[in-house]
Amino acid sequence: MAAARVSVSGRGLCLLLTAVLCSVHYAGALDVYGPNELFVENGTHAKLPCTFKSTEVTSSTTSIKWTYTEEGSSSAGIVIFYFINGKQYPGQQPHFKDRITWAGDINDKDVSIKIDKITFKDNGTYSCIVMNPPDITSTPKQIKLRVVEKDNLPLSNVPFLVGIICAAIGGILLIAIIVFAVVITKKKRSKKNYTGSGDGGQTESLMSPVKQPPHRSPSDIEALVMGVPSGTVQGPVIYAQLDHSGPAGCQINKSETVVYAHIRKDC
Repeated sequence: MAAARVSVSGRGLCLLLTAVLCSVHYAGALDVYGPNELFVENGTHAKLPCTFKSTEVTSSTTSIKWTYTEEGSSSAGIVIFYFINGKQYPGQQPHFKDRITWAGDINDKDVSIKIDKITFKDNGTYSCIVMNPPDITSTPKQIKLRVVEKDNLPLSNVPFLVGIICAAIGGILLIAIIVFAVVITKKKRSKKNYTGSGDGGQTESLMSPVKQPPHRSPSDIEALVMGVPSGTVQGPVIYAQLDHSGPAGCQINKSETVVYAHIRKDC
């Protein structure tokens, strides 16, 4: 019976530990964010950005710890900065003395720090560790700091984004210009075709042979002359040739019924 009691007690203890671990895991829903790598110009200052997300509100018990691991070292790192209860405590490492200051806002869950007078000796890995009870379990965010000369700094993303925006605007404008040119060309062609069809009839009329007036016989001309009304309208002029070879007093007769007629005296 005693052995049975021990067995039951052991089983209950296992269940209790499982429940505790699950509750701790649930309570430790805390995530820390920051860049994986940071390039800084030699001789300037560096802001190591770090933020966190927690299911609990921040309080005086919220604590932040920054550690530094020298490049190429496999050690756990040394504490270079500590923040708790609204107060900051710089580390005692001579290399970072009087160079690290608080650059965050705990109410906004910003736990960044700033390092002044950056040199090549500051290359290494900086870890941001956050605890916000009861969220006490989180993975530290590690940031690799690369100190380089000004000419070796990577290009900023801002010019790249500006270039993409300008290229997009230029592409839209180019498409609009092409569409406008196509519309104008179609309108000109349509107008040209319409004008050409109208001129075609006129050209055909001008190029057609000129109709000559019908040939009139002398009798027709005489009828035309006799039928001209009197008045201000001037009709055709009749030229006549007089024959004065006959004696005076002779009757003048018209020899031919033409426009150019010979008129003579009959004696």
